[in-house]
Amino acid sequence: MDKEKIADIFRSYDIRGIYPTQLNEEIAEMIAQTFLRFLSKKLNKSIKNLHLAVARDIREASEPLIKKVIEIFLKYGVKIDNLDLISINDFYFAIGFYKYDGGLMATASHNPPEYGGFKLVMFNHETESIEFIRGKNFYQELLETTFPLDEEKVQGEIKKKKILEDHLKHVFSFIDIKKIKPFKIVVDTGNGMMGVSIGRIFEKLPCQLIPMFAEYDSKFSNRSPNPLDKGAHEKISKKILLERADFGVMYDVDGDRMFLLDEKGNFIRGDMTLLLLAKSMLEKNPGKGIVYNLICSHAVPELIAKWGGVPIRSEVGYMNLARHMREEDGIMSGEVSGHFAFKNNFYADSGLIALLLALQTISEDGRKLSEIIKDYNLYAKGDEINVEVENILEKLEIIRNNFKDNIKDELDGITVEFDDWWFNVRPSNTEPLLRITVEARNNEELVKHQKEILAILDIKPKTE
Repeated sequence: MDKEKIADIFRSYDIRGIYPTQLNEEIAEMIAQTFLRFLSKKLNKSIKNLHLAVARDIREASEPLIKKVIEIFLKYGVKIDNLDLISINDFYFAIGFYKYDGGLMATASHNPPEYGGFKLVMFNHETESIEFIRGKNFYQELLETTFPLDEEKVQGEIKKKKILEDHLKHVFSFIDIKKIKPFKIVVDTGNGMMGVSIGRIFEKLPCQLIPMFAEYDSKFSNRSPNPLDKGAHEKISKKILLERADFGVMYDVDGDRMFLLDEKGNFIRGDMTLLLLAKSMLEKNPGKGIVYNLICSHAVPELIAKWGGVPIRSEVGYMNLARHMREEDGIMSGEVSGHFAFKNNFYADSGLIALLLALQTISEDGRKLSEIIKDYNLYAKGDEINVEVENILEKLEIIRNNFKDNIKDELDGITVEFDDWWFNVRPSNTEPLLRITVEARNNEELVKHQKEILAILDIKPKTE
């Protein structure tokens, strides 16, 4: 296998490719061996003494890929706990709670069903946190690894482990269940990995669950696996209105991203949901830091500060937010993309904890969700505009030259600030795209400034 030919499947955060043409069992064998070598070096521990967890999602690719990984781990003497079919929330919890040396889950996140992939993590015993292994960094390790590994072949051992009961106790520790009101809630899990755990969560709540697409389906037949895709929330919006539900909840198919819809079926941006969660967290942890990414509305840092918290600004990407939480004493973090992570969840995402915190805030407020969110929408913020370009560096230089007196920083792309509006232009990590976010005082100004930036760049929006 030519290592150079497989570079594209190693992404910024994980490993993803179409199965079996881009990612297959032969490549999984290389990934498994590289992972063992990597952990052995990082932990200063022999491979045969490693204790690892493995898991998979419902994708057709995931079972053969994880089977190959297990085969390799056992060949080199690793002790394995097989967590089998679980959500990524369960996986992260297990790595932190049981203090495994590391773990590997076969999942392609919210990609289409023909994809396979891996997420790799290790546990840092000093910081009591999960450390995510970036796909691009892991590829460099793979390039430096000689196959097969020059290691003693010792038969490992494997056992199945059930973790759901421990996980449920953990997530409920974040709220006071007595404060939760008897809502009627539609939950769309998209035929992915959250159907089982959501059912168990609602057994303990005074709420009525109206499930949508709760059954496992490797084809994700009922909607896009990514809730942010065009049309993905149409069915749940209609269901909310039909059932006269209090609100709705959507998950991506591996379960780490959570989105809310109000009682009118309107989709709520992730940065507004972050404010719901932060309110509950700050009541329990006054004065603590809340990490947000730099494309969130300016309402986020303003309201966090108003509520007595410390807003902490971060680059985009859940790994970056986790790092800021650790380094700047953040209690939680959140993104427009629907990732919400928590210090007391080993600095990892949890769509389950996010749901429970949202329930508590909505319960305590007493108003309809649309009314609460209206109070958070202090400005007019546009959806991210994706524009396809060949000369990204040249386009960024155009922004620098045209707005040099108002550049706030280049923490992630270029952020430009004016008294009554701001914008960020940043390159995609994986595609030849510029991503443009604009926020203004009102919708009229928003549209005007969006057109202004696109005209200056002499590019048109990418059509989906």
